Amino acid sequence: MIYHITQAERWAKAVEAGQYTAESLATEGFIHCSTAAQVVMVANRFYAGQRGLVLLCIDHRRVSADVVFERPINPETRQPEAGSSELFPHIYGPLNLEAVVEVVPFEAGADGMFTLPEGVE
Repeated sequence: MIYHITQAERWAKAVEAGQYTAESLATEGFIHCSTAAQVVMVANRFYAGQRGLVLLCIDHRRVSADVVFERPINPETRQPEAGSSELFPHIYGPLNLEAVVEVVPFEAGADGMFTLPEGVE
C-alpha cells in the first residue's frame, strides 16, 4: 500500500473526472506518494496546519501508470537528491480511481501536526 495526501475537494473533483492528477504531475512528471512509514513525516513537513485533507490509500499493484520507488527528486534539477538513500513511491501518470482502496480523513491535531490515522499500516 502507498499513500498520497490531497485536499478532500481535489479528490471529489477527481472522482467526478474519473481520474486523479496532482499539480506535481504537470510540473515534475509524477505524483508524490509515501509509504506508511513516511507519510507522517511528509505531512508534517509539507502540510503542517492545513485542514480539509484526505489520505488516499492506494494499492500500487492496481495503478495503471508506472509506480517507481526512488530517491526524492529535486524539483529544480529533476535529478535524485544527493545523499538520500530513502526510496519514495512516485506515480508516473494519472492515478486511476480503482487503485484507491480507501480515502481516510487526514486532519492535523490541535498543534497543527499529523499522526498516522488509525487503521493505516
